Amino acid sequence: MNLLPEEQPTLRIVARPCDVNAAGDIFGGWLISQADIAGSIVAVRRIKARVVTVAIDQFHFMKPVLVGDVVSLYATIEAIGKSSITVTIDIYIERNPMQNVVIEKVAQGQFIYVHLDEKGRPCVI
Repeated sequence: MNLLPEEQPTLRIVARPCDVNAAGDIFGGWLISQADIAGSIVAVRRIKARVVTVAIDQFHFMKPVLVGDVVSLYATIEAIGKSSITVTIDIYIERNPMQNVVIEKVAQGQFIYVHLDEKGRPCVI
């Protein structure tokens, strides 16, 4: 059994039946959406201002996510630029939590956010 990272996850959610594709796996888009939310949480916490996603620099799906999996997302700031902030998100699942729990890393992505002013224009962090 693998272990989850020691720090608290930025976001934790259970994959539901409404989030599956025809094969019964959770949609990749759903997982990317959760990663984007987790990344924006740490970006906003750090700069204490509005951010928007401008790029997904990379996203790797390693294993499928299934209905009932507890999905834990860990977001880490990698770099802060003049107006942007880059965040890496590591995604793990806990499967069969009431039996022999399986913990696996299922995906990793890197998202870039830009700080916007009140008029919606990029501005210095």
